[in-house]
Amino acid sequence: MQVFRGIPERADQPSVLTIGNFDGVHRGHQALLSLLTEKAHVLGLPAAVLTFEPHPREYFSAADAPARLSSLREKLLLLAASGVERAYVCRFNAAFAALSAENFIEDILVRGLGVRHLYIGDDFRFGARRRGDFAMLQAAGRAHGFGVESMATLDVAGERVSSSAVRAALAKGELDHAAGLLGRPYSIAGRVAHGDKLGRQLGYPTANIQLKHRRPALSGVFAVSVEGLLASRSVQGVANIGTRPTVDGSGRPRLEVHLFDWQQECYGAHLRVHFLHKLRQEQRFESFDALTAQIRRDADDARAWHAAHTN
Repeated sequence: MQVFRGIPERADQPSVLTIGNFDGVHRGHQALLSLLTEKAHVLGLPAAVLTFEPHPREYFSAADAPARLSSLREKLLLLAASGVERAYVCRFNAAFAALSAENFIEDILVRGLGVRHLYIGDDFRFGARRRGDFAMLQAAGRAHGFGVESMATLDVAGERVSSSAVRAALAKGELDHAAGLLGRPYSIAGRVAHGDKLGRQLGYPTANIQLKHRRPALSGVFAVSVEGLLASRSVQGVANIGTRPTVDGSGRPRLEVHLFDWQQECYGAHLRVHFLHKLRQEQRFESFDALTAQIRRDADDARAWHAAHTN
């Protein structure tokens, strides 16, 4: 998949396009991307996605913005796996926020991306003050010669599939529910960085996954599986994601994974952590002895869960 930062002044070829934030690339997104790639194949054109960085809600109100389900890198990997051939990452800033709906159509869709056919979700709005809607796009399509289709919201077991629904399930620790909406277990990927080595001192060394500035969509202690190591299969483990209130007063979230029966160093490795089962909420302990005892119970509980759920 080709990734473009920004919109070209003029398209080098026509495209079949969809637009959205695609946070988490859940089953609703996947259904839309399936329509996109099928149409692109029929027309012999690249399947393209226009997405935004940062998320518009982060731009307008960072303090109230929802937790991200996926980093930009993770989202691009998921889009590529869905058959997208081109991803245009548009910087959402003051200039873009002020762009009129008419200019969005003329400058971005028609001239910059050469849209031949456009798919959007049924709630898509665009342009300054969200003036643009499906009817405006249909009229523009008739004027400029591109097709426009909207996809109805996908329901799973009577529930509307959305990024908000996934976030709500993760916040409640309902990992099976979240996996049903995503079409896969929820995961976080990142590079292993050096930490304070506290886990090693307590007898449970951990891989510290960089979260950078992201606010996680879930917290607590989990049974996990990890991909990306020098192994032929995923490695089982137990993970804590949260602010470590017993040992750290910074409030900065950390993701720490203890890998079962793993002896090799993995600093610098890029790992993907799949969250499979929530064991408990994160909590503060009165002493390191109490913390160590709980870590031991967590590891035992995670091993028991893996043993009961591994074929």
